Amino acid sequence: MRLFRTFILLFAVLRLTAAPFLQGQNISPAQAIRAVLDKQVVDWNRGDLETFATGYKKSPDILFMGSRISKGYDQMLEGYKKSFSSKEKMGVLSFSELEVQPLDEHFATVTGRFHLERSAAGGGNAGGFYLLVMEKTPAGWKIVRDDTTNLPQKAAK
Repeated sequence: MRLFRTFILLFAVLRLTAAPFLQGQNISPAQAIRAVLDKQVVDWNRGDLETFATGYKKSPDILFMGSRISKGYDQMLEGYKKSFSSKEKMGVLSFSELEVQPLDEHFATVTGRFHLERSAAGGGNAGGFYLLVMEKTPAGWKIVRDDTTNLPQKAAK
């Protein structure tokens, strides 16, 4: 399992380091959006919430819906810092079942699943679904709406 995680991390890092060179290439919106989300996974798994948050548009208008609704970049980041105040609480993040649907040249939706692998002391495993609205900005694709639903975890037997 460790070898698999190392391979996935290496693959994501290679994709991210290639991204600046692909800027001049004609990559699809879906590829560019997936690169943003791949970078978020790497940043999260490093324990770097500040850099993870750069996947969101730095605007007072962004909206995050989780256990509560928060509006604005600063409020969203503070919510993450409060909920995930340690590396143990952050765990190891992975995304799956990712589907990108461009709406026009400047907006797209993304649906998928997330999973946090955490120790019992870190809060136990967590997972659920998300729906993102992403906007193409001068700084690249950024999340402007995030609706994340946590699924109840089954008790260990």
